Amino acid sequence: MKILVIGSGAREHALVTALLADESVTTVICAPGNAGIAREIDVLPVDVNDANAIGDLAYELDADLVVIGPEVPLVAGAADAVRDRGIACFGPSAEAALLEGSKAFAKQVMAEAGVPTAMARVCSSVDEVASALDQFGAPHVVKDDGLAAGKGVVVTDDRDEALAHAAACLARGGDARVVIEEYLDGPEVSLFGITDGTTIIPLQPAQDFKRAHDGDAGPNTGGMGAYSPLPWAPAGLVEDVTARVLQPMVDAMAKRGTPFSGLLYAGLALTSRGVRVIEFNARFGDPETQVVLACLKTPLASVLLASATGRLASLPPLQWRKGSAVTVVVAAKGYPESPVTGDVISGLEEAGEVVGVSILHAGTKITDDGIASNGGRVLSVTAHGESLHEARERAYAALDLIRLEGSHHRRDIALAASTSQ
Repeated sequence: MKILVIGSGAREHALVTALLADESVTTVICAPGNAGIAREIDVLPVDVNDANAIGDLAYELDADLVVIGPEVPLVAGAADAVRDRGIACFGPSAEAALLEGSKAFAKQVMAEAGVPTAMARVCSSVDEVASALDQFGAPHVVKDDGLAAGKGVVVTDDRDEALAHAAACLARGGDARVVIEEYLDGPEVSLFGITDGTTIIPLQPAQDFKRAHDGDAGPNTGGMGAYSPLPWAPAGLVEDVTARVLQPMVDAMAKRGTPFSGLLYAGLALTSRGVRVIEFNARFGDPETQVVLACLKTPLASVLLASATGRLASLPPLQWRKGSAVTVVVAAKGYPESPVTGDVISGLEEAGEVVGVSILHAGTKITDDGIASNGGRVLSVTAHGESLHEARERAYAALDLIRLEGSHHRRDIALAASTSQ
C-alpha cells in the first residue's frame, strides 16, 4: 500500500513512523514534511492550503490512501478533492470538518446530539461579549469561532483581558465571531475516535499541557507535551465518552447528511457535574498523537484504510502496548509570541539513542550547517517505558542532550501523574 501523508509537524512524523512499521505498507511519502521526516522517506512540496494541489499530488503519485494531518487543509476541502479523484482518504469532508472550523457550529450539533458541554453564547460584537462575560462570570472563557492553531482560547479572571481578546478576534471583520462559555472545572482529557461515518473506535486517552511554562503558567500554546494512558482516569471513562459523546456526534452528523469520516477528537473536562465537552477537533491532536501512537500495537494503516473505506465494523479490537508514553515539546526562543527560527540544533543523534526514545521533528529544516529550527514548536521528544515514571526519565534524559539556542521546554510534563502511581 502506498500512502501519502499531508503535513509538516511532529504529528505527521508520528504518523509516518507508525505507518512505516506496518508490514502492509510498501511506500510512505510526506508533503511537505520536515527535516526529520526527510531523513526517513521522500518528501514533496505542496501548498497545504490548496485542496486541489493535494488532490492532484495524490493522483500523480497513484496513492492508495491519503492521510491528512492538519486542520487547515481539511476545512479547505482537501479530503473532498482527494476523494473526487477516486482515492481513499482519511479525513472528514469540508462540511464535516466544520466541527473544528466553527465552534458555534459544533455547539449546534452538540445540542442536536444531546452531548454534554458548557453553556455558551455566540457573539459578533463587543457589546454582546461584555453581556455574555457578565452572564457567566469569572473565570472568563473566550474562544475564537474559527481556526486559531490551538491558540484562539483565553481563560482569565481579568475581564479586560477577556474583552481585549474578543475584540482582537472580531477585528478580522466579515463573519468573525467569538464564543463565550461558562468555565468548566476539573482535569482535561483528550480522547480520539476513528470513525467511518457510522462506526467509531476510541483510542487510548491522553492529557496535554497547553501553557508555555511549568505549573501551567504563561500563555496558551499549541501544546507543550502530553502523556498516555491516564492512571487517574475514572474506570469506564472511554466507554462512557464513546457512548455519550463520540457515537452521538457521529450519528448526528450522518443524520444531517454530512457524515464525519476520519478522526474525531473530543477535548473533555471531567467536572464536578460529570464529563463535559470543551471542543471538538477534526484531526489527530498534536502533541497527543505522539504518545497515543507510541502505545498502539495494532498496525495503524489497516485502521485508517478501514475508516476511509467504511469497513471499521469488521476490524478486531485494537491492541495496546503495555506501559506509558510521554512527549515533551522543545520550543524555539520567543514561542508562542514571536519564535526565533534558523538556529542549528545539536545532539539529535545522541538523544535518539536513548532507549525507548523517538525524536519527532516539527519545525525543522535542512541547512548547510545541519538541521535548524523552522517554527515555534521544533521537536517532540517522545519516550515509551514500562511505567510513566520510566517514560518521563527517558524523555528528559534525551532532552538534556539536545541543544538549541534560547529554546525552552517544560520540566513538569506528566510529573504529577507519575508521582501518584
